[in-house]
Amino acid sequence: MLLENRVAIVTGGAKGMGRGIALMFAQEGCDVVVNALHIEGAEKVAEEVRALGRRALAIKADISSSAEVNDMVDRTIKEFGKIDILVNNAGGVTGVTGGDTETATEEDWDKIININLKGAFLVCMAVIPHMKKQRYGKIINVSSMGAVSPSVSVLHYHSAKAGVLGLTLNLAFELAPLGIYANAIVPGPIETPFWDSLQPPGPERDAFFKALTKKEIPLGRVGTPEDIAGPALFLASGLSDYVTGQIIYVAGGQPLSSHDATFLSSGGRPGG
Repeated sequence: MLLENRVAIVTGGAKGMGRGIALMFAQEGCDVVVNALHIEGAEKVAEEVRALGRRALAIKADISSSAEVNDMVDRTIKEFGKIDILVNNAGGVTGVTGGDTETATEEDWDKIININLKGAFLVCMAVIPHMKKQRYGKIINVSSMGAVSPSVSVLHYHSAKAGVLGLTLNLAFELAPLGIYANAIVPGPIETPFWDSLQPPGPERDAFFKALTKKEIPLGRVGTPEDIAGPALFLASGLSDYVTGQIIYVAGGQPLSSHDATFLSSGGRPGG
């Protein structure tokens, strides 16, 4: 097992990519702390982890609150005695409409930055002292394709996720001599509940994903939480013990263009 006797905190672990990561880690021998804003969802995933034979702890915590983050980390140490892996997955744009120059507001900016960037910073700052003590740790921060190659303008969210990449690179540089690794995953379009706040499930969303895959994704399909969990497992395990400060695109080939979006689809030929 790749993560036998390891302990991980997965923020935003109650659904989507976080759930997929938590369960794959458990399958590889890891005990998991499942963090979410709603304890019911976190507890449900924790039960799934336990069903796989691993220990689990569900914790409700708002990661934009240092007090709640510190309490989460304290409870983790009390329960498991250590923290080997941190996956900063929590984030999103819930409760915010729009985000371009016509619709973004200062209030929305502060809210989204707090959730998506400040939150990742706070959890790192709370976990790192414990990793320093054991001279080992794996930090995996989840960003967004919109941080580097936006297909729509969402100023606050994409700026926050770009900040996550800067945070990751600085952590990797500072902490490498201490045996602590920091890497980032940039997901492409992944079909998760994240999209529910943007467009409810149904025929219209299905049509949107179909058009999206044809136009923008070279591999021709939308990703699944398991597509993200695999690279996360690599970064959390000993398979990546010579990998730090890296940004891994898990996006079906993005930011490359799809074949249907190039001049070749119109009968063009290279070298003409």
